[in-house]
Amino acid sequence: MITIILKLILVFVLAYIIGSIPTGYIIVKVLKGIDIRTVGSGSTGATNVKRVLGTKWFFIVMLLDAIKGAIPVLIAVHYFNFFDYIGLSPVVAAIAVILGHSKSVFLKFTGGKSVATGVGTILALCWPVGLCIAAIWGAITYTTKYVSLGSIIAIALAPVLMNAFAQNYYYICFAALGAVFVIIRHRENITRLLNGTENKVRK
Repeated sequence: MITIILKLILVFVLAYIIGSIPTGYIIVKVLKGIDIRTVGSGSTGATNVKRVLGTKWFFIVMLLDAIKGAIPVLIAVHYFNFFDYIGLSPVVAAIAVILGHSKSVFLKFTGGKSVATGVGTILALCWPVGLCIAAIWGAITYTTKYVSLGSIIAIALAPVLMNAFAQNYYYICFAALGAVFVIIRHRENITRLLNGTENKVRK
């Protein structure tokens, strides 16, 4: 039992450090020499990067953040999962990488809103669910022009989709907790959506 706990702690720490790598911050700093946290929403995520570097880098950062989210989970699935027998290691990795992205140890515990990173973790846990969420996000964002609305709705459906694809209890619980976390991170966006003042991704 102690061995399992130690392994889970190791998984958490490694995943948190990987999640803490501030992709958007690094790219903007290298290309523009500015701190992305001083721009727009102050987030290090893809949507805020778009305000500085344009649409191309929006998609690049989003892809990199998704990959960042998937890597620790895949490592846990293939190299640590046999230690707990019940699929808990990948969930611990998923939680840690999301926390790392939103509360980066390298940026004094600031970061992004964890949407792309969260989708990356779900793709690694159950790729059909991840693809469904990505498709829902794309459809809503394209039709409404609101990235935040697409993100909120897509992530909110994650636990429903996990259950629909008959995933285990831990995966469903993670999806539910992740959805709550991401929605809380978008509380200011929700207020602006209700007030009709939220920025659109395109005019």
